[in-house]
Amino acid sequence: MNKHADQLGPATREHILAITRAGVTRAEATGFFRVALGLCYLASLMTQEAIDFKALDKDVNRFIYQSIGPGHSITSILQYMSGEKVIRVVDSPRFLRAFAEHCPAVPVDSIPFLLGLNLGVAKDLSGIDVRGPVADWIERQRLLREAREEAAARAAGEDGAAPGL
Repeated sequence: MNKHADQLGPATREHILAITRAGVTRAEATGFFRVALGLCYLASLMTQEAIDFKALDKDVNRFIYQSIGPGHSITSILQYMSGEKVIRVVDSPRFLRAFAEHCPAVPVDSIPFLLGLNLGVAKDLSGIDVRGPVADWIERQRLLREAREEAAARAAGEDGAAPGL
């Protein structure tokens, strides 16, 4: 097994399945599975090392088949993550709590970046226009993050502490 498949190895897979079980309906659990796996997959690609995508995808696709059955692949999961349905999952407090608890190596704060990365790859591969609900959600998250940072800086200034310390 290559190094990247190890990053999506047995421990990570158990965590993804735990996140899946946080869904209360079959559809919600499947959405949780898709997004958790997709985020972990994308995070595992953040490396300077060469990746054997054929081996990685074969291994991941086997896990997908064993977990949620036929009709799904890493390609379909990444497509799902560039569509409007992903927003219901990434806005779900239950998903976010489960993801933060079970996948601390992929910070919840990195979700907008990873979804943006996925949109960028989709655009590069297919040439499709990536404007739409997911891009709008990513932009809203950026604005919310900036507002939180500004509020924190103001609060630090009011406390007499130097910002950034």
